[in-house]
Amino acid sequence: MQICYYPGCTLKSKAVDLDIQARKIAEKFGIEMVDIDKWQCCGAEYPTAPNETATKLSAVRALNYAKSHGGKLLTLCSACHNVLKRVNEDMRTNEKTIMKANIYLELNPEYRGETEVIHYLEMLKNIVGFDKIKSMVVKPLNRKVAAYYGCLLLRPSNVMKFDNPENPTILEDLIVALGGTPVKYSHKNECCGAYVSIKSPDLAKKKSQSITDDAKAFGADELITACPLCYYNLKKNCGENLKISYFTALMMEALGIDG
Repeated sequence: MQICYYPGCTLKSKAVDLDIQARKIAEKFGIEMVDIDKWQCCGAEYPTAPNETATKLSAVRALNYAKSHGGKLLTLCSACHNVLKRVNEDMRTNEKTIMKANIYLELNPEYRGETEVIHYLEMLKNIVGFDKIKSMVVKPLNRKVAAYYGCLLLRPSNVMKFDNPENPTILEDLIVALGGTPVKYSHKNECCGAYVSIKSPDLAKKKSQSITDDAKAFGADELITACPLCYYNLKKNCGENLKISYFTALMMEALGIDG
């Protein structure tokens, strides 16, 4: 099957490995990730000003394209997923935003939030299935792995609806399917400080270390994330203390996919 895919800027620059690995894994399960036509930066941060529409237009354009190309839009970057999901909610519920965006983009028929925005992890769980992933493992992980979610996949929970915001389990379930042992620790959905890493590097380092220290205290051999921002921040501040990886790297290993 084919699915519309919004890669975003980071996965075409700093996080190329995450993009490449995700495509190879999807192919293993018969899924082709097709970049949407002429995608633009999503804006990286969701604009919270109530009357702000212009900075949402690139997201609306991507969502509208996916509407007529299968009705689903796959994301991988946590920041892109957060922006696209929240803008899509606006295009379902905020009549002023709906009117302005459709007029600015000259959309006919109108776009009113019909596209389903799904994260790659949701695709693995709901389309591929963890049982199928487990059945295709050729090299079980056989180690303790801490799942780190961060902020953007989970909040605001009433819009993202990604997992239980207080106790998400989708990454832990994936770790089990890959033959690893998920580590239970308290900081898996705490902010790593990535957004203040330039303004307040000491604070970002402190927050990152609290996460990795907690994971190590409960026996983690490795920590995985789906977010490029979290990956860079944790690796920069704590890479010497604990191995930091994308979840896709573990999937490549366990499924025997050449990098």
